[in-house]
Amino acid sequence: MESVLFLTKDSEKEGDQTKNMGAPQHEEEVKGAEGNGTHDQSATPISPTEFFLWKRRKDALAATEAAEAARKRAEDIEAGRVQLNGRELFEREPWVFDDSRFE
Repeated sequence: MESVLFLTKDSEKEGDQTKNMGAPQHEEEVKGAEGNGTHDQSATPISPTEFFLWKRRKDALAATEAAEAARKRAEDIEAGRVQLNGRELFEREPWVFDDSRFE
């Protein structure tokens, strides 16, 4: 838990206000920031099983989208519509990076 410094009457008298820069001035503000133990009524409670099913579907969708993007990128590279990045150039034409001829 993050610690919060309070402005006390003693520190006001001493003029030491650097300790509480940015800290809430009232205890109610701190309580509101930490939460009062009530749950958000608009949130839908779900079971761990439901969560894992949702997560599996989400991961599968992300994997298919990534595979489709990679396939499209490969097609665009073969057709010459996009420029190769360094890794792709090294994988396809490694002779470009061969410095042995300069030795």
